[in-house]
Amino acid sequence: MKAVILGLFCLWVITAQAAECPRIISQSPYITHSLQFLGLKRCIVGVSRYDDLDLPRTGGILDPDKQTIDGLMPDLIFTTNWISDEAMAKVTPKEARYFRLTGFNSLHEIEQNLRIIGRTTGDDNYDQKIATYKTELDRLRKQIDGKGKKALLLSSCSGSPYSFGKQTWLYDLFNQMNFKIVETHAKIRHIKAGQEITKINNLLNTFEPDILFIMERKLNSRCNLILPKVPVKIITLDGNHFLHPAPVLLEGLKELAGKQSQW
Repeated sequence: MKAVILGLFCLWVITAQAAECPRIISQSPYITHSLQFLGLKRCIVGVSRYDDLDLPRTGGILDPDKQTIDGLMPDLIFTTNWISDEAMAKVTPKEARYFRLTGFNSLHEIEQNLRIIGRTTGDDNYDQKIATYKTELDRLRKQIDGKGKKALLLSSCSGSPYSFGKQTWLYDLFNQMNFKIVETHAKIRHIKAGQEITKINNLLNTFEPDILFIMERKLNSRCNLILPKVPVKIITLDGNHFLHPAPVLLEGLKELAGKQSQW
């Protein structure tokens, strides 16, 4: 009899947990980071092809895999506003809801995303979690002083690098830490053939920054080809912490605070 009661209790716990945990699909790694920060990793049943989690792949932002999404029977799908409502409606099961998040334009949008996720998933403690994020963000920002140094923010020095300009979360963040971001392009400037600026050296010679922040863990052979006319300090940062508009930025700020002696 005790075994039966114990079995029924375990079944009730499992059922209650399932009811409290909606089945979630994340269509971008930065959304996955936000879900994890809110303690919702256990609820994720599918992720985009760009994600690191070992879960079924549901395509990309602009080409979601309807067949896989249907098979996962999600309750909620979180994607970005890069895809249209019309396109998302076509791949969203009737029983599910989708939400198009922002995040790439400012730090404030990161907080907005957390609130949307918290409300729609029924998390009673999301306000407290967001308050914790904001408190830690303010604490870390106050530890870092850019001293008015002119800076460029570069995604990498290999592949298809791009520089962060106005209306991006990193421009917003570094400006608040007393760096003078010299990139004038709205949002992201791609550095490649056919664009206004084709090489990293051209970018540096145009803006003459004091510091070049490269969002890579370490310099590679392509980085050694950076030879601007005006000397520039090159500081590498872990792109996994900076290239996602999500609370994982806190880890990036801890790294940045430890490198202040370099400028």
